[in-house]
Amino acid sequence: MRPWISCLIACLAASSLLAAPSKVRLFDGKSFHGWDGDTNQTFHVKDGMIVGGTFSRVQPRNEFLATTSRYTNFVLRAKFKLTGTEGFVNSGIQFRSERVPNDSEMKGYQADIGEGWFGTLYDESRRNKPMAKPSETAVKTAVKLGEWNDYEVRCEGPHIVLKINGVLMVDYTEADASIPQHGRIGLQVHGGGRTEVFFKDLFLEPLH
Repeated sequence: MRPWISCLIACLAASSLLAAPSKVRLFDGKSFHGWDGDTNQTFHVKDGMIVGGTFSRVQPRNEFLATTSRYTNFVLRAKFKLTGTEGFVNSGIQFRSERVPNDSEMKGYQADIGEGWFGTLYDESRRNKPMAKPSETAVKTAVKLGEWNDYEVRCEGPHIVLKINGVLMVDYTEADASIPQHGRIGLQVHGGGRTEVFFKDLFLEPLH
């Protein structure tokens, strides 16, 4: 092979690597750097995990730990485990969301977590309803109750896909052009239950 051809191939390979989207580690495993929320009573870091809620009291209201950065098109992957002893045991992962001013709430899309809600795409504090729900068969096939599960959220323009443990939950295309296609990532502890929810290995891969 001629030297200039080898050089050209090497340059093209290098430029391809530079152009490839880089994976973003959202949680460093030891601090809330890059996040904000109620880190006094609701959220804490333990053994490389984000822990939300406690069994020692009923969660008084919805609380969210949210990234300070905003994202548009991406694949988000996170491991979660939900446990609870009484009341409404529920959580979720917000995305393309914002905080409601002077309130603990966030508004925007949520990848729901909880019995009867796993894999549901819910519109939190905005349209206040499920936008798409998985089949019972898909949920039973995928979800491991009380154990670690993998959530995948894929957003490309108006197209949103949710998967749990590699099983498709919902494939949704937003028809309302006024709905923002960017925003913050958030982790929810739902009010009304004695709940502990755990998150770890939170990675986001930006898309074009």
